Amino acid sequence: MQSLSPDPYILILTGAGLLIALVAWLPLALKRLPLSLPIVCIGIGAAIFLLPQVTLRPLPYHYPEITERFAEFVVIIALMGAGLKIDRVFGWRRWSITWRLLAITMPLGIVAIAALGMEVLGLPLAVALLLAASLAPTDPVLAADVQVGPPKTGDEDEVRFGLTSEAGLNDGAAFPFVHLAVLLAVALPMGKPWVAEWLTYRVLWEIVGGIVGGWLVGRAFGWLTFHIPAETKLARTGDGLIAISATLVSYGLTEIVHVYGFLAVFVTALTFRSAHRDHEFQDEMHAITEQIERLAMMVLLILFGGALVSGLLTPITRVDVVVALSVLLVIRPVTGWIGLLGWAGDRDEKLTLSFFGIRGVGSIYYLAYGSNHMPVSDAEHLWAIVGLIILLSILLHGLTVTPIMRSLDERRGVDPEAKGAPTPGLQGPAH
Repeated sequence: MQSLSPDPYILILTGAGLLIALVAWLPLALKRLPLSLPIVCIGIGAAIFLLPQVTLRPLPYHYPEITERFAEFVVIIALMGAGLKIDRVFGWRRWSITWRLLAITMPLGIVAIAALGMEVLGLPLAVALLLAASLAPTDPVLAADVQVGPPKTGDEDEVRFGLTSEAGLNDGAAFPFVHLAVLLAVALPMGKPWVAEWLTYRVLWEIVGGIVGGWLVGRAFGWLTFHIPAETKLARTGDGLIAISATLVSYGLTEIVHVYGFLAVFVTALTFRSAHRDHEFQDEMHAITEQIERLAMMVLLILFGGALVSGLLTPITRVDVVVALSVLLVIRPVTGWIGLLGWAGDRDEKLTLSFFGIRGVGSIYYLAYGSNHMPVSDAEHLWAIVGLIILLSILLHGLTVTPIMRSLDERRGVDPEAKGAPTPGLQGPAH
């Protein structure tokens, strides 16, 4: 009689099949439950990695390169999805809420978190800045339920648009601050000049280059997809994987020339969408991007759940808990409100925009990137703090997103039940 101990490869195949089934089924199952999809994924991960047969401990600081690259992939797919579903035409006035959140709220948040890291946690300046920059971007992956709906649905009020566009752009806008932390840790102790390099290369060149590179790739894919002769244009294929191709090409080409790929991917998505804004092929591209994003998100959160039960939060102290709560409940709401002073929205809209500063995969990527490029004396402690903030954000924002957004919709006279379901992010289908 053959042994009942299965081949690990067969177990992986079985698990992958079950995971894909859960990707499709869980959002529907959670539709009316006070649970979020990420919470369930974290619970599944915790249960799996508590099994005595599972010896792997997916702690991010044990696998820094894998952590960085996998989080990077999840983020760029989410950025393409976010850009494709924005219906609003780009413009300085039309996007004024976005510029407020990027130019005022994000820098104020970085300064506040860095100060908290130095004064309360006792971190060196460079490490405190890395922590702040890692927590600066709001998350395009976990924030799907506070974002706009799929293309052409018209589900684009100011709150959803503001949070979607903010999450799309601040993943790239936060990168100069990560590089500043690296320069302070590496160049400053050696007496090397760093101010000119940071301003001209890390800020000016990489931001402008990312925008221009993303626009060029978006224009090229838009032309190939919608505007070349009918027999050969890519839209005729009906294959939404073209969006994934555009994502990888945009990110790859811009990173080759050392500009910000995150920024480039989002700009590519916006430009690609503008090439033929109302074409039905936009739905196909958004759908495949959403599915791949959801699958990758679930894998990452299962591993995050495994990290939690493997000791990720062991270094946490009471002071760390206070800092984590301060980031989510004080710093983001206050800086968000300051950024929105003078904006025409009503009080409830401002409060919602200020509250939903969701932290997630982007923070994992930036901390992994920074840890791989600069010395961090107590990396485990830093990972514990970021992990705690992500966990609290998933719990806090995930369990409040549906009632808050439903209340806003009802105040606007919109029937929540009649709206198209967004990407299952924090709370599965929110309606």
